[in-house]
This record gives sequence, structure tokens and C-alpha cells, in this order.
Amino acid sequence: QVQLQESGGGSVQPGGSLRLSCVASARPFSRSVEAWFRQPPGKEREFVALIRWHGGSAFYADSVKGRFTISRDNPANTLYLQVDSLKPEDTAVYFCARGYEYSSNQQAYDSWGQGTQVTVAC
Repeated sequence: QVQLQESGGGSVQPGGSLRLSCVASARPFSRSVEAWFRQPPGKEREFVALIRWHGGSAFYADSVKGRFTISRDNPANTLYLQVDSLKPEDTAVYFCARGYEYSSNQQAYDSWGQGTQVTVAC
């Protein structure tokens, strides 16, 4: 099973930016879909964004649309999430995941990273 490792989290003030990365131990299949989810403190894990590994079609949760950008570097097997205009409610552990369905349902993903903490506070 592929190993996924996130990095890039940290503490920022409201309005700040971060770039999250997720490095995979193996190259994805052509039909792979990769996604970011997040789990705010005391809440369930929720969908953030997804992208097809080939073809680049992306989809975002309404709460992050226009502020977050998902992208990938195919040769480097790396997924990114650029998070801008951060709000306190974006505070969460951010997870990357890999699956084969173009879906915001976390059940569609069978490989997960350990997560990286993003904290937005004054």
C-alpha cells in the first residue's frame, strides 16, 4: 500500500497562507484521484479538495473555494494544497488521501497520510 506523508503545516495569523505538501512513496495509477481532507478540533473529518492525477480536474468544498488551490507535481509524486486567506475556522489537522473515485466521500480513499496541523489564530 502506498505511503503518504504530509508536511507544511504550522501556526499562522488570520489572512495568512501556507503550502501543504503530500509526498507519495509510489507513483499513482493513471486513474488515481488524490484529495485533501481536514479534521477540526472536536469535529468529524471533512472534505476539502480533490484532483485527478492525470487530467487535472479539481473540485473544492464550498467553504474553501476561491481560497485554497490543489495541485500536483506528477514526476515528484507530490500533491499540494495552497491555503490562502486563512480563517480561524480553517484550524484542523489536514490529511492527504489517494483513491480511484472522483468523490468527496472519504470512504472512496484507501490510502491516507498521518496529517499535518494547521492552526489559525491571532
